[in-house]
Amino acid sequence: MTPFEHKVLDVAGVQNAHIHTMWTVLIDICTVMYLLVLGFLVWAVLRARRAGSGGVTHDSTGMSTALRGWIGLVIVGLFGITVTSYAVDRAIFRASEQKGLSLQVTSQQWWWDINYQSDDPSQSFQTANEIHLPVDVPVQINLHSPDVIHSFWVPNLHGKQDLIPGRDTSIHLHPTRIGVFRGQCAEFCGAQHANMALYVVVQSQQDFDHWRAAQLKPANDPADSTSSRGRDTFMSSACALCHTIRGTDAAGTSGPDLTHLASRLSLAAGTLDFSRGHLAAWIADPQGIKPGNHMPAVGLDPDDLQSITAYLEGLK
Repeated sequence: MTPFEHKVLDVAGVQNAHIHTMWTVLIDICTVMYLLVLGFLVWAVLRARRAGSGGVTHDSTGMSTALRGWIGLVIVGLFGITVTSYAVDRAIFRASEQKGLSLQVTSQQWWWDINYQSDDPSQSFQTANEIHLPVDVPVQINLHSPDVIHSFWVPNLHGKQDLIPGRDTSIHLHPTRIGVFRGQCAEFCGAQHANMALYVVVQSQQDFDHWRAAQLKPANDPADSTSSRGRDTFMSSACALCHTIRGTDAAGTSGPDLTHLASRLSLAAGTLDFSRGHLAAWIADPQGIKPGNHMPAVGLDPDDLQSITAYLEGLK
């Protein structure tokens, strides 16, 4: 399944289904009102032409009746929108009271740090730019921003929720469809705002459990001599100062956790699809691909670049 199989208006969550109801009622009422306005406009133009040619005389009683009917329709329409809005708000609130999975998402310029939380520290782990969720399980996502205002938005699952420095917020999701759904920062947050995406992968409970068990493991050992050289180069370079790879000496916290980098769908928060070529290009020239991001270019000769790429490609 590709990340773009679903359209932005496809309903894939409980909260989004309620929002879709509100959207449908609003569009239907506005469409009816719009068509009536056009109808009255055409009627008024034709009536004026006939009056101007002496064909008809003005009927103030008919006009008054039409205006009263129009006012009544407007009141009914507004009442319908108000009642639907209230019902949708209550339904979304009730959905947020259900308990299930809990995780923390921290927005950075310009990527997403994701921490799966557990009362048992051995069951907690970090990843980046990709959230995996079990289908039909409610999820509470605690949101935090250390820099500027961001906005968490996965339109197939829910509406937007701002992340405000100094004020932690949260959003509740309850996915109802298996699939891959694109999310996006929806608040301008700097030069690379448009390239601050994430994917939400909704899986069966069994597939999610397998994925989680794999994420809890430390990084894979190098599979060959090239990868082994890449690991040594990585650990002796500036890379290890910014990134964590569990099971190694790399314990940096300013960049994404790379322990299982190769299991993800994308690089640089959705800027590139994951592939060996894109990985090498990103390592070689991150500023050329995503100007202004906080990953500096690391001077590597071609052999070191290929070996580090081989090592990181094995981190599945």
